[in-house]
Parts: sequence; C-alpha cells; structure tokens
Amino acid sequence: MCHLVPSLKDDDSGDHDQDQGSPKDSEKEKNEDEDKEQNASKKKMVVPGAGEHPLQYNYTFWYSRRTPGRPASTQSYEQNIKQIGSFASVEQFWRFYSHMIRPGDLTGHSDFHLFKEGIKPMWEDDANKMGGKWIIRLRKGLASRCWENLILAMLGEQFMVGEEICGAVVSVRFQEDIISIWNKTASDQATTARIRDTLRRVLNLPPNTIMEYKTHTDSIKGEQSLLFCFFFMFCNASHNIC
Repeated sequence: MCHLVPSLKDDDSGDHDQDQGSPKDSEKEKNEDEDKEQNASKKKMVVPGAGEHPLQYNYTFWYSRRTPGRPASTQSYEQNIKQIGSFASVEQFWRFYSHMIRPGDLTGHSDFHLFKEGIKPMWEDDANKMGGKWIIRLRKGLASRCWENLILAMLGEQFMVGEEICGAVVSVRFQEDIISIWNKTASDQATTARIRDTLRRVLNLPPNTIMEYKTHTDSIKGEQSLLFCFFFMFCNASHNIC
C-alpha cells in the first residue's frame, strides 16, 4: 500500500543569382522543405513488430531534470525535456522499461513522463491545455512501485475513460515524490471522478488519501505569478544596489 505525505502544496540566406530566384523565394522554398520534413517525421509513428501484442495507443517516454528553486520558463522547460523513445506494443514497452532506472533510484529534481505519442508533457500542448491532473504526494521509497502500477494500468486501459488520458508523470524531489495523471477535459467532472477512483484502486490507496485535482490553466497562472514575483524582487534588489 502506498503511504502518502499528508500535506498538499502549490505546485521551454538565399542565393542572389537570378536563375536561383529572389532571396525571399529561396527562403520560402527552404521553409516549405523544412515544413515537409517535419510533417513527414510526425507521420513516422512506431508500429508493432511481427507477432507482438499491440497497445490501443502509441506512447512516448520522456525525461527531464532541472535545478531546484529556479523558475523554469516554457522555453527552457521545453529545451530541458528529453525524449527517450516511443513504442506501440507490450514488447516494445518492456524493451524500454527494463533498461530504465527506477524512479526511486533517481536523485535531485528529476521527472519521468509517459504520454501518448504526439502529446508533449507540457501544459500548453493542444491536447493538454483544457485539461488537468490528479496529484498524489508520496513518502520517499514508494515512487517506483506506484509508478509501475500507474503506467501498467494506463497502458492496459484500466481507467475506462476513452481518449481522455493524456499521460502520467512521476516527479522525484528531495523530501517527497509526486505521482500525477493528466487528462484532456478538466470540466468533465464525471470523467475526472472516474480517473480518481481508478487511480485510488490501482495504487491501493486508503480511503482517507488526500488527492488534489489541478487544472493546467491554474498551473500556468501560478507559474506566471511566480515569475512576476522573481522579477519584482530582482528589480527591487537592483534598485537598492543603485
């Protein structure tokens, strides 16, 4: 059984020869070629191998790590998050998972993310921006088992909410670890309630467990307020120095 931390906290030039066309035309062609390459790469989704057991959706593992106590802008966060790989079958998942370090063995301010292929683990992603997440804070030493139970339940479609699930995150911190599961529609209370109940069951949580649901719009507002506070303090410090 997963034992929880009782308190809740608030939580990236064209050629100039006439035969080559004008610089603007060359630049336009270059941009079009780059767009074609990007679109082609997006279409190259992984597929199950011969004889493998396909999952209902394709998924991607991500990893991120940052310096604690420093507010991360959207741009810096996006640059910091690294894609590990995508999979489409049970066998492909296991090839990744069996070689990955377990969350309980991570140090510092680290996160593993498992999201449906094509969805970035960012609040601003089109699939996430109108959604939210259930958050559970764990005592140290429980993250590995709870993370495994969560992602196996997600891959096995145990939440029974159609396409609502976007992904899951395990966040390793110094005094506690955090498990969260993201869904698309924060306003759908019936769906969020079903996700909560399933999460409680697959993690074998006691009935009095404190679970927090937070919309991504609230998370974005909170981050903007934090950045403003840092900016205000910096301006005051600079004024005092002068």
